[in-house]
Amino acid sequence: MSAINRRKFIRSTGTAAASMALTGVMLNSQGARSSPNDRINVAVMGIRSRGWEHARNFTKIPNVQVKVLCDPDENLFAERVKDIQEQQGSAPETEIDIRRVCERKDIDVISIASQNHWHSPAAVWACQAGKDVYLEKPISHNIWEGRKVIEAARKYDRIVQTGIQRRSDPFFHSAVDFLHSGELGRIYMIRLPIFRPRESIGRGRVKPVPEGVHYDLWLGPAPWRPFIDNRFHYNWHWFWDTGNGETGNNGPHRTDLARWALQRYDLPRKIQSIGGYYAFDSDQETPNTQMSVMEYDDGTIVQLEVRGLYTNSESGVAVGSLYYGTEGWMRIGGGRWETFFGRKNEPGPSMTGKDAEQAMKDILNVRGTDDEPHFFNFIDAVRARDRSKLNADVLEGHLSTAMCHLCNIAYRTGRTLIFDSDTETFRGDEEANSYLRDPYRHPYTVPEKV
Repeated sequence: MSAINRRKFIRSTGTAAASMALTGVMLNSQGARSSPNDRINVAVMGIRSRGWEHARNFTKIPNVQVKVLCDPDENLFAERVKDIQEQQGSAPETEIDIRRVCERKDIDVISIASQNHWHSPAAVWACQAGKDVYLEKPISHNIWEGRKVIEAARKYDRIVQTGIQRRSDPFFHSAVDFLHSGELGRIYMIRLPIFRPRESIGRGRVKPVPEGVHYDLWLGPAPWRPFIDNRFHYNWHWFWDTGNGETGNNGPHRTDLARWALQRYDLPRKIQSIGGYYAFDSDQETPNTQMSVMEYDDGTIVQLEVRGLYTNSESGVAVGSLYYGTEGWMRIGGGRWETFFGRKNEPGPSMTGKDAEQAMKDILNVRGTDDEPHFFNFIDAVRARDRSKLNADVLEGHLSTAMCHLCNIAYRTGRTLIFDSDTETFRGDEEANSYLRDPYRHPYTVPEKV
């Protein structure tokens, strides 16, 4: 097969175009988003890194205002407030405590991108307060609380988008549509490489809490411990109390693509994971090398592999996906997807991100680049009060995140685990079940009944 051209792609992906339009990827439509009378006020929680991208993306959407920036580190406020004021023409207010943000009647949306262990508690509280939520991946720090976010979203009829933005990207839609076409046969195995270099965080020291940092709020649900300098900004990813390692950090993006390709709404039954922390002498608790294999009840295999040290790529893919079917295989990485068939690996259809976006523009007029479409899609759903318009409803986020949690639980127990997707428990396995929820520190808790 020769490389697929743009015109042929448009003809052959009518179903993809229809599904994208139905799920809200058609971002230039004159729908509810264009309503001139309904300004949406957004509060962003966690503004140092990813949350800062949230804030900047919201300022690009007509009639959306970033009203409040919330973070327990006041040292971040001055620069962030100035930048937002320059972008939207008005300065946001600042707040250190998400609970006070939830109490405000003038806030419609809370966008959450704080430490992982804060994601679910803040999302549940926001739903209880009647706010819609944009929730960064991973949507949870553990499987139990992820399910609680879904319960809260449904009970309070809230629009909750997961920050797995590839669901709003025409490039990934084109790849997944090809996988769904059946051209590769039955997909029996997916490999998900995450090969990202990470340096040592070294050995930390107990120090006085920096001025302007509200440390109790920063810790929130996590167990109390003295302030240690190398457990703070970003490095919290590498400690179990606050993060989920690289598997839980970038893993949800990859596992979501696997679930999307497989069209699965259950979780794997058998899970294995091995690895460790190699090369460096540091305080890091999570592995920098981890190989996890998940098997669904029909035998389909999903392998998630983390390499944080020095490595080659896999078939030219360092961070991406490899899909293996009974007729051929596909690789996605570096802004391109390609297919190969038969014993001789004969090239089949392929597409670059640029070509996919251009192809879709003719029929969908897709707007924006990078993360913008995902934020537009969320606001469209908020205005319409219709969660079916979301490209990444919280249920998608929960299942994709839970796959990463399963890998980490298998790693931490050091053995093969059997999981019951219906009950979301390891039946009869007390040790494994102990990792399904956190010992929340009062008053930063997720309630049993949301």
